[in-house]
Amino acid sequence: MTLSSNGYESHEDDGVATVASVSSETEPDAAGDDVEAELVPRKREKVRRSTSHLKAVPETLAHREQLKAAAERFALRLDKSQPFSKDDLEGFGRQLLTELGEPEKFLGFIMVLIGNFFWKQQFLTIPFNRRMLLLPHCLKHAAGCPADYDEFGLDCEKCGACSIADYKTRAEQLGYKVLVAEGSPIVLKIIVSGHIDGILGVACLNVLEKAIDKVLIAGVPSYAVPLHSGDCKNTTLDEAWVWDVLEKYEEPQGSTTASYVPLMRSANELFDVHFERLLPRVRSKGVPQDLDSALSATEAVAYDWLKHGGKRFRPFITLAAYDAARGGAASSAGPGAVPQVFPDSVSRVAMAIEAFHKASLVHDDIEDDDLFRYGRETLHRKFGTGTAINVGDHLIGLGYRLVTSIRGEVGAEAAADIADRMAAAHIKLCDGQGAEMHWHGSPGQMLKPIDALQIYALKTSPAFEAALYAGLRLAGPIAPYEEMIPVFTRHLGVGFQILNDLKDWQGDQNNKLVAGQDAQSLRPTLLLALAFEAASPAHRAELDAIVADSGSEALRTGRLRRIFEECGVFEKAQSLVEKSRARAEALADEVQPESLRQLLYFLVDMVLAPEMEEPPIANAHAPLVSLPVVALS
Repeated sequence: MTLSSNGYESHEDDGVATVASVSSETEPDAAGDDVEAELVPRKREKVRRSTSHLKAVPETLAHREQLKAAAERFALRLDKSQPFSKDDLEGFGRQLLTELGEPEKFLGFIMVLIGNFFWKQQFLTIPFNRRMLLLPHCLKHAAGCPADYDEFGLDCEKCGACSIADYKTRAEQLGYKVLVAEGSPIVLKIIVSGHIDGILGVACLNVLEKAIDKVLIAGVPSYAVPLHSGDCKNTTLDEAWVWDVLEKYEEPQGSTTASYVPLMRSANELFDVHFERLLPRVRSKGVPQDLDSALSATEAVAYDWLKHGGKRFRPFITLAAYDAARGGAASSAGPGAVPQVFPDSVSRVAMAIEAFHKASLVHDDIEDDDLFRYGRETLHRKFGTGTAINVGDHLIGLGYRLVTSIRGEVGAEAAADIADRMAAAHIKLCDGQGAEMHWHGSPGQMLKPIDALQIYALKTSPAFEAALYAGLRLAGPIAPYEEMIPVFTRHLGVGFQILNDLKDWQGDQNNKLVAGQDAQSLRPTLLLALAFEAASPAHRAELDAIVADSGSEALRTGRLRRIFEECGVFEKAQSLVEKSRARAEALADEVQPESLRQLLYFLVDMVLAPEMEEPPIANAHAPLVSLPVVALS
């Protein structure tokens, strides 16, 4: 597989079979006393594989306590200036297991313990009222449990029927926020909202592994107590480990670990605190009656759509890039630092990025006839297609108005450079969406993987590129990063979109709510292209029939899933995600200053963090169960 002149992969060979070779297993050196340098990884080891066999928990309390004490000693050797990645933590865990002569099957368990003692001192300095206690559903007494689920998980009552009530009662007396729910997205949402600074969590190793990818790499002080098994009906834990931390507080001392949480909160505050000042309304006043006014309705809907919903991740990229290029003061201040208020010029550009992104979502939802966005009805379903198109166009106008408003502060040349990059991103997005619709209108045309990858690069990468470029351009000279930015963000965007394809087969609580919706609509996904490429004559004939068929969508989805499984499509797609990740990290390896390199690593970790441990084959025939999850994207 080679790269063509435009940076896309040209499939001179089979294009997929060699992808897995990108990830190489590397074992850390366990010898020697001088381990300090080895424990401060800067450049990434590309290690990705199945981890299901690495999640054993020692059977006896004595054994667990022994490993816990060893992890505490090991953590004293770690440089705590930067949060760790999952790869970093795996390297630490493998090294310690080797030193102890313990089997590999305890890797997940020892990783959790090392993470605990990496963060423990900083966690204990967080006031009780700024902590969260996160408990799993499986600790509840299932028979006769009176609690109901709300949008934040299990609304636990103090009935005394299970251990949840014991922890919950004492934690709430101390001032903790208590949440009974699974998964890291809802937790990160609450952290970014500014309500808590640290987490004490109880969960099985499967859930804790996912939390590493989303919560810990952001720099959130966390302490986890692993359940003894992943059996959701009959599980136990070392309760003393919870009580050892739950009631303990220590005064702050020493330095803190860098964290992107304050910057995430800064991005949030652009919309939650500073929105009306940075983007004054012209026709509406933000009251419900504005929707009934002919002149103010468009602005009212557009402002509401821009202000609410989503992770605000693209505005975060702009703020974080600006901060990183200027030395990383905001990220190095620590997880509990007060969110920085950026210059209005930087804030308005960050808001413009979000305006363009939200406009593209409105139009994309119309073109794909999606039902939900941010957990609520899409605009075209709620207000009609014409109104939704107009609102999207209005948001584009708001974006350019925000960019041009900064020319007096940063100079016309900088404002023009940013506007030009955003315009280029907008055109690429339209080209990508147009290519997708063109293919959809030509059902007899076979989709090739290179075609799908180019569509992904055009649709998803430009927003990341514009956000990163804008922050760096506002911070100073852009020349050192001109070549890196588009290539890095192309790998980031392509990997993200492939992950989104895989996520579609699990169902997407945040947006779509229905598993396999992209397949039902026969969108030109990479999964479909890989199936065409690997198809036997019989599979090819069936794929052609599926593409040409206008019958039952549910039946079509089931047939596609079977073909994807038989052709190994899910595994191949996951391998391509890892190739995108490896190439993005390789670019980050060469970037200076250190603060910017760390940001690029963080973006890769956040954007390309897997939503599942394995491709969605294991759940192929399981029913999709709707559980309460807060919308994030």
